[in-house]
Amino acid sequence: MTRLAEHIPSYSPPWRRFKDRLATTAITAGGAGVLLAILLIFFYLLYEVLPLFDNAKIEKHSEYHWSGSTKSPLYLAMEEQGELGFAVDRQGEGHFFEVDSGVLRQSVALGGKDLSVVAPESPDSTLLALGYRDGQVRLIQHEYRMTYPGGSRLITPSIERLYPAQAFDMGTGSVEVLAVNDSEDALLVAAEMSDGQGVVHRYNKDVDFLTEEIVLQLEILRIPSLPGTTEALYIGSGQRWLYRLDSAGGYSVIDLQKTDGEGALSIAQQGALFEDGGSLASHEMLLGGISLLVASDRGELSQFFMVRTDQGETFERIRSFKTEGVSLDSLLPEHRRKGFLGLNAQGELFIFHSTANRTLLREAVLPGGGTTLAALSPRGNKLLLMNAEGAVQTWIIENEHPDISWSALWQKVWYESYEEPAYVWQSSASNNDFEPKYSFSPLAFGTLKAAFYTMLIAAPLGICGAIYTAYFMAAGLRRKVKPLIELMEALPTVILGFLAGLWLAPFVENYLTGVFTVLLVVPVGILVFAFAWSRLPISWSSWVPDGWHAAVLIPVVIVLGYTSFACNDLMEVWLFDGDMRVWITSELGISFDQRNALIVGIAMGMAVIPTIFSITEDAIFAVPKHLSYGSLALGATPWQTLVGVVLPTASPGIFSALMIGMGRAVGETMIVLMATGNTPIMDANIFEGMRTLAANIAVEVPEAEVDSTHYRVLFLAAFVLFLFTFVVNTAAELIRQRLRIKYGSL
Repeated sequence: MTRLAEHIPSYSPPWRRFKDRLATTAITAGGAGVLLAILLIFFYLLYEVLPLFDNAKIEKHSEYHWSGSTKSPLYLAMEEQGELGFAVDRQGEGHFFEVDSGVLRQSVALGGKDLSVVAPESPDSTLLALGYRDGQVRLIQHEYRMTYPGGSRLITPSIERLYPAQAFDMGTGSVEVLAVNDSEDALLVAAEMSDGQGVVHRYNKDVDFLTEEIVLQLEILRIPSLPGTTEALYIGSGQRWLYRLDSAGGYSVIDLQKTDGEGALSIAQQGALFEDGGSLASHEMLLGGISLLVASDRGELSQFFMVRTDQGETFERIRSFKTEGVSLDSLLPEHRRKGFLGLNAQGELFIFHSTANRTLLREAVLPGGGTTLAALSPRGNKLLLMNAEGAVQTWIIENEHPDISWSALWQKVWYESYEEPAYVWQSSASNNDFEPKYSFSPLAFGTLKAAFYTMLIAAPLGICGAIYTAYFMAAGLRRKVKPLIELMEALPTVILGFLAGLWLAPFVENYLTGVFTVLLVVPVGILVFAFAWSRLPISWSSWVPDGWHAAVLIPVVIVLGYTSFACNDLMEVWLFDGDMRVWITSELGISFDQRNALIVGIAMGMAVIPTIFSITEDAIFAVPKHLSYGSLALGATPWQTLVGVVLPTASPGIFSALMIGMGRAVGETMIVLMATGNTPIMDANIFEGMRTLAANIAVEVPEAEVDSTHYRVLFLAAFVLFLFTFVVNTAAELIRQRLRIKYGSL
């Protein structure tokens, strides 16, 4: 019969073969679809991220000769759209012209002749101070009104003179160097005259209650005599500091709020601008009026600003930029970002960004050199160049995301008004001269911190619970406990986050001593109860069947937990002078925030425990029974069998459970969004909050402008999170395979 059966051909019905092929095809297509979806996500994130690291590009747009009254104006600017330009010539006239063609649209007399100097208030301001050879100063503003007659855009320029009733007489002689700053409280005009005398006029503003007109009250401040030839004066933001630069490369910081014994303004600090001792080649104030840019004739380019220290405020070199030894003859700050342009005598254009410390472009735009004037449109997308012969060129600039670099994302950056370099995430603010701070370090740190405290709570409870359930618990009790714990995984994380933020955080804050008492008392109490149980007569302990002992511990845990919280106030008075939170802050110097890592660890632990428990329990329960029976038959105790046979055999599954749980903790959004305070700080303190990459994306993506730098940086955060989970899961799979090979022979 056996030989006959071997020769009988097997027969499979056609419908079964069809189902087998259909199932094989469907499963293969499903697996390939999952891989394709992951691959598409990867490439889509990469598509959104790559533009962040593009260098700037520039393209010539038009070229013509200047048709104004002089070939070399003193000042050049453009309006918002980059369609109209504004030039001020030495005869005291302003000219509005079409940027792309040079066609003159309007010429306006500015109220005086023999103009000696023109000083803009700041890169983003249209306020100009005009200094004349008779010592007079006039303030004007060039404005542009946009209308749409017949559906086409029309830009109408105009000149407005500010404070026309006020005479700004700076003294005898010609105004050689000039600076202006206008605020709600005061107007400051600083000048150095041809006789070498420096003076600051502060016009304090009062409002006439009858006419509601602004009344200026003059206060004359004298700049002390300083060595060298004054090259530039700049008034800093807040009207606190006056920066004086000399042609030899020296600087003086003058305090506008203090005077010395002789009535002159006090000098706060003096020194050399350049480390190599070069002389001053060019200079500008960066957007915001905080940072000063200076370039030497030896190719050094640096950024300075005032830094608050324990000894007071000092003028510090913050960073230097790479120019490859090229001296820049002019600097041109952007109007809305912390970037700037530089031009040298050979006609090369450099584009930099200060925060990112990045050189985005170096390209020859005027091969013959000789550039005398340049203007950048407020949007930073058009450049206007004019040389000494009146040749004008316009260039289109493509520079969408200059403020991103490796150092800006991952290293400490010294931001304006900060005391030292720091890791900071602050993507937006209310003012236009804000310096975006896109450091991923606090977000990555917060992600790992949340995952660490989550796994610290979830891993021991999940694994130990799974070991007991799969190996020691009675089958009847296991059939009730395992589905109940797995059912916890279906609880929406938004509910857990809601409970953690609105109930758990205040509860832990009010019963902080009780929380730590529970962590100490419950394990010790269980051990004591177990020891006492082992000393009971067998006739008593036998009332509880094997595998049902966990049920006996439920009232023990409830009583110990209730007692710990009930004694919270008594222990706080006894041990911590009435308030543990205040004691932690005052005695240990550890700050306490209500929504902190402890809350996140507990809440996310509750979300991750079912995942770790379920996978670990299945892995342990799936260990072949003959292995444990053989170990027990050879004389090993159940505990020795568990440690020496069951756990090594189940280790690949346990490791997978830990990695999947960690991936869940890293990618969790709603719990950390609602229970952490969302503060992007780098502090390992368990009583401080954090912000994770996932929560940051959820918070800021809805408000980010599409295709903006902020928008793409958030996609970069998603890409970093994707790569992190991919690398961790790949490494985990390799380790799991090695564990399977190592213990598969058991």
